[in-house]
Amino acid sequence: MIEIKNLCYSYGSGLTSLGSRHRVLDDFSLSLEGGGVVGLLGANGSGKTTLLSLIAGHLRPSKGSIEVAGFDTRKRLPEMLSQIYMLPEEPIMPEVKLMTWVKAVAPFYPNFSYSVLSHCLNAFELPDDFRLNRMSMGQRKKAFISMAIASGAQLTIMDEPTNGLDIPSKIVFRRLVAEHITDERTLIISTHQVHDVEQILDRVVCITNRGLLLDDTMMNIERQYHFDLRPFGAPRTDDDLFTIDVPGGQVVICRRQEHHPESEVNLEVLFTYLIAKKSL
Repeated sequence: MIEIKNLCYSYGSGLTSLGSRHRVLDDFSLSLEGGGVVGLLGANGSGKTTLLSLIAGHLRPSKGSIEVAGFDTRKRLPEMLSQIYMLPEEPIMPEVKLMTWVKAVAPFYPNFSYSVLSHCLNAFELPDDFRLNRMSMGQRKKAFISMAIASGAQLTIMDEPTNGLDIPSKIVFRRLVAEHITDERTLIISTHQVHDVEQILDRVVCITNRGLLLDDTMMNIERQYHFDLRPFGAPRTDDDLFTIDVPGGQVVICRRQEHHPESEVNLEVLFTYLIAKKSL
């Protein structure tokens, strides 16, 4: 569904004090099939938000190409834009009631569902008569998450969607994603709050300012790695790849062997391991 080839993007309308523009993405390539939930992980400054904006057609590449469902994002064709919904980390808050905003936006999305919107708002225990600019940060996130899910867009993009949500709302968010993001839809979630979304991810893409670090399914990651919590000072084994201290002990990443029991993937630790491995 998404095909990115030799992508380059630089910020700045002119030259910097160093005599060159600030390049965020350099010769970046990625291919993603449609369907499921993709987690986009990366350190600050790695270009996650820039990449999402380029995919959504909000920015144009300096070099290279991006195609979404066969459309060149540079052209910003209505047929493409009607199938992409992007929820930024800090959405614009117009001074209108929520449903006024919904009625203005919904016609741009042919698969928009008012029944799904109502279901999501009810799940978040959020009324529909609030003025957007008077909502708390958490209420705003709930409202715009609900709109994104209800859009029915073939590609839905969310940048840090769980920021501002309390613990019960994060649980509701995961449930709503599991209910409404079917194999016919693709959801890309960029987040630093990895534990909020680990359970719902089908695929993980990790990037650095040097390029692509990881692109794999959660199923393959589970097959390759075993995650173990051990007490401090526990002996190492030949299968150990990486150890990091956490409250109460150490999380160890091992090569998955037949004798290892199933373990939950710890994406924070895996990302730290991959960064350390890349720097060697």
